Amino acid sequence: MKAANNHNSVREFADKYGAQQYEVGDGICHQVLIEEGFVSPGDLVIGADSHSTTFGGVGSFGTGVGSTDLGTTLATGELWFRVPETIRFEVEGELPDGVYAKDLILKFIGDVGFAGCTYKVAEYGGSAVESLPVHERLVLSNMAIEMGGKAGIVPPDEQTVEFLTAQTGTRPTVPAYTQSDDDADYEAVYRYRADAVSPQVATPSNPENAVPVEEVVGTHIDQLFVGTCTNGRYEDIRIVADIIKDEQLAPNVRMVVVPASRSVYKQMMETDVLETFVDAGAIVQSAGCGPCFGTHQGVLGDGDVCLATANRNFPGREGSMDSEVYLSSPATVGASALYGEITDPREVELNRYDDSVLKEVGVWRTPVLTVR
Repeated sequence: MKAANNHNSVREFADKYGAQQYEVGDGICHQVLIEEGFVSPGDLVIGADSHSTTFGGVGSFGTGVGSTDLGTTLATGELWFRVPETIRFEVEGELPDGVYAKDLILKFIGDVGFAGCTYKVAEYGGSAVESLPVHERLVLSNMAIEMGGKAGIVPPDEQTVEFLTAQTGTRPTVPAYTQSDDDADYEAVYRYRADAVSPQVATPSNPENAVPVEEVVGTHIDQLFVGTCTNGRYEDIRIVADIIKDEQLAPNVRMVVVPASRSVYKQMMETDVLETFVDAGAIVQSAGCGPCFGTHQGVLGDGDVCLATANRNFPGREGSMDSEVYLSSPATVGASALYGEITDPREVELNRYDDSVLKEVGVWRTPVLTVR
């Protein structure tokens, strides 16, 4: 009831001041703002949610602030910041099959710790990052906050411009200041070889508890959760759908799928993705956060174990304080859905991206997977 009353207050505020109002079912703000063209390279974007760092995936400085700070900014148009130091995460080479941006960011968080980047900018670079499509870059920026980051930025490039142009029909400009200087002074630089990174799983109950999937293979799960502002885009959901297509969920396993926006939901409807999930026995909800913060359909009960594409797995995050949440990539969730236990996604054959598939519905780059 309190949440419903808060929603009504927001509706009244928007009506009074002529603000743009997005309704229940339109989706998560971090996804919708990018889809609607509100965010461009070089922008400073603040939001009253810590995962506002997501916007760094298109080269903006996105950061979360408190509700009081946000209210003050709405009233005055000003906000105070200290210029943060920068920690660079550099990945060179080509990611192996079964390894995605979610695995990279879990690896980074595991290495530096949950507070290792506090009030710092996490800058992501190297040939592996530069080759990532924008929807995966958003994953890196989204979870910068899980290591304390003030922002997480992937320097924008032509791929960023093409992505935003496809989203909005307008070609954005990329300011020169969105690129680091050649002699930039970093507080620290973490370097990785892409081919040495394996699929990662964060064990309960902190994202910093990241381990290679091999260490937790065989762990029993009761529920799978696909969605959130981290991995609720069409491309993420499609990965799972392609793995479980023409299959059934393992016995006694539930799957909750929550698209990040109404646009993503429509793409699922216009392709075979929605049908695939329904036929497999999954539950598909309207666009939004779903059980990510412990509300809505799909919350966990006492003793439940969940494998989720979410960003946090603190005690009680998705329901009962006595439940457990593991975090992984969509590919790991998809593979695990077939067996009812955490499964190495490298057990499926991955053809990472096929630009020719489903362009008629505006999909950026669609992963195509086939089960061996």
